[in-house]
This record gives sequence, structure tokens and C-alpha cells, in this order.
Amino acid sequence: MAIATLTGVTHLEPALVHDSYVLFTGADTITRLIDLNGDVVHEWPYAGVPPRILDPTINGGRVGDVGVQLSSSGDARGGIYANGSVGRLDWDGDVRWEWGPQAPSGAARQNHDWEQLPSGNWLVLVTVPRVVPGLGHKTVGDQGLYEVDPTGAVVWQWLAGDHLDQFGFSDAGRAAIAATVDRDPDDPWGYLEMNSAKTLGPNRWHDADPDGPFHPDNVLVSFRKANVVALIDKRTGDVVWRLGPYFDAVPGAQHQRINTHALPRPLDQISGQHNPHLIADGLPGAGNILIFDNQGGAGYPAASLGIYAGSRVLEVDPTTREIIWQYTAEDSGRPTWEFFSSFVSNAQRLPNGNTLITEGMRGRLFQVTPAGAIVWEYHSPFIGHGVAGEPEVDTPRVSGVDRLSRTRLVYRSQAVPFEWTPVDTRPALRPVDGTTVR
Repeated sequence: MAIATLTGVTHLEPALVHDSYVLFTGADTITRLIDLNGDVVHEWPYAGVPPRILDPTINGGRVGDVGVQLSSSGDARGGIYANGSVGRLDWDGDVRWEWGPQAPSGAARQNHDWEQLPSGNWLVLVTVPRVVPGLGHKTVGDQGLYEVDPTGAVVWQWLAGDHLDQFGFSDAGRAAIAATVDRDPDDPWGYLEMNSAKTLGPNRWHDADPDGPFHPDNVLVSFRKANVVALIDKRTGDVVWRLGPYFDAVPGAQHQRINTHALPRPLDQISGQHNPHLIADGLPGAGNILIFDNQGGAGYPAASLGIYAGSRVLEVDPTTREIIWQYTAEDSGRPTWEFFSSFVSNAQRLPNGNTLITEGMRGRLFQVTPAGAIVWEYHSPFIGHGVAGEPEVDTPRVSGVDRLSRTRLVYRSQAVPFEWTPVDTRPALRPVDGTTVR
């Protein structure tokens, strides 16, 4: 017997939300733009990893263009090998730019992230099958970055495997990585699982110290399996700032449940994190780093986690490495395990100080105030198999589980300003008190 699941908007307080559209790819691999009433405003029959509506100020003034995956590579390994081509669609779904066949390997192998730069180039997180120095003689899926110009030419590249000595691994950690690679060189998610890449952009740290590590062109990256967040110097390729992989324990508390300790406080063990990025100028918390700390199993060696599984969103001052703000389920008066996604997910700071959170594993999107009050909550009704963006092939390599299962998984979501779309009318918000479901 099927168990009923709440879907759609389950809570909405119009006076307290930041109103916008929200973009995400459902588990059915269709990318949709919804309003806060949960109504679908527009959709494209493509998945995005992640999908993203482009900022018109760096997109030639064009509104309504979206970046998505356009084709599969056909590689049976799936995961980080799956994307054949990525590109930009206009509002009507016509392809305006595509990259993949021009890639060095003949396929984009884009995964986890991408960004359109102010120059018009694209920064693309890619997989490059190769033998990584110091990790044996087997070909593995190394991950890194390509900067691609509008003609499709790669004008800059960076590979994680060339910088392992800069990630702070202990001897035991390096041995654990080597053993993992030897055991499973075809891991569909990569030995480090690089899952995020975002340039810093203009920021107050660079304004105060132009020679410091926070140059606007530098790229903040995340390695999920390694519990590392690192800043790459665009000019040299060196890691010039880092969080992780190891953290000093905070005495007398399980780190994911600390809500009573005063802020700010030193950052403690992150695990399986996603989407670290610098909060942009003009937003509350500008210059701090926002991290979705999954608290999923990860680490070389594996990090010790608390008993009560729960994710958290952290705002970290990069100069002091202290937590400035955080969100856990307990901040909404709920048990800590009611907010948990051991993989995928993201968070986005909004202009009114609220934060949009994607609890991806459950397909739950919600918006919280700085005090942790939930003022909008939406559960994706769109169901598919395996991981969004991958073909529904009945193999463990693709699904990541023993058997394909139906899921509402959402990798990431994006709050989209109304003016970034060609839609003329703004929807009137309809309150939902949490006792009814729309």
C-alpha cells in the first residue's frame, strides 16, 4: 500500500517571505520555474546539474535564458561521466549555445556545477579520466574546471589531482584515498566528489586587502568525500585558503546539535558539504561563506558524526573561520532529524535576510527567517527514478543504489528575481497555514 505524501505548498506567510520565482529540476528530469504559490510558471524538458536562470546583466541583457544539460554522454558509468553537452536555452526552449562535442574528450562530462562569468565565458566543473599522480596506475575520474569561451575553446583548466598535497590530508587520509581508488577506480561520483565551483566576485575582503587570497576571480570549490572547501587562485592554480578536512572537536557537544552555544564560535566538523559560496555584495551577510553542511558520511579517514542525524546551514566568516549564523531543524522548534539530507542540497541568501534551503534528498524547498522561522515550504510532487539528470537505466552504477527507486529528489534550487524572466505579471501570494495543503 502506498503511503500518502504531502506535496506542493504546505506553508506560506506572505508578509514574511522574500517573493520570487524558484527554479529546480524535478526527479522526472524536467526543469520548472514555480511561484511561491507552487504554480508552474514555465518549464523546459531538460534536466540541469544544476539548472540556473542567467543574470541578464552578464547575459547581454537577455531575460529568461536557462542553463541545462542538453544531452547524455551515453557512458554506462553514469554519475560524473553522464553529461554529453550543456548549454543555454532561451525562454522558448531554443538552443542558444551548446558545449560538449568541442570538449577535449568529445563530451562535456559536466557535473555538479557551472557558472556563466561576466566575460561571457562559462566555468564548467568537469570529469577527466586519467591516472592521478600518487594514486596508483589506474585511470580514475579526476575532477576539475574548464573555462570555456563562446567558441567552445578551453581557455583555462585546473585538475584536483594535481593539488592533492594542498588539501591538508594526513598520511592516513592519503592512504585511504589510494585504497579507495584502487578498490573502485570507476566510482561514478569520483574519488573526491567535487560538487561545487563558484567564483568569489567583488567582496569586502579583497577591497580591504587587494593582495590577499580573496581576489574576485578566485574560485571556491567543495570536495564532498574529503570534507574540504578550498579557494583556488585563478592565476597560479594553488589552493590559497581552505576549510577542512579535519577540525578540532568542540568539547561537550555533538556538533550538528549545537544551538545553545553563543555565536560566533569556531567552525567544527563539516561532513559531506554542498554548495559553499561567498554571499554576494548587497545581500545580508555579504562576504561570509554560506555552506549546506549535510552531515552525511564522508572523510578520509571518515569523520566521526553524532548520533542524531541532522543537516545544518552555516554562515562562516572566512577570515576568522567562525560560524556567524546557522540553521538546524531545532531553530524551527523541530527535532534535529527532521531536517536532513545526507547528499545533494543547497542554500541561498535572499535580499530580505531570509535563506532559501533545498533539503534535496526529500525534494523539500523552504525559506527561513534569520531567527529560523519557516515562512514558506514546498514539497516537490515530481517523481522519477535514481538521480535527476541521469537516464533511467536499471544498473546500480547509474542509480547509486541496489535497485532503482522512486524519488522526489531535487539537487538544487534557485530563487529567481521576477525581472530575470519575460513574465509581465507578478502572482498574488495566497497564505497557507500549514494545516491545509495546496
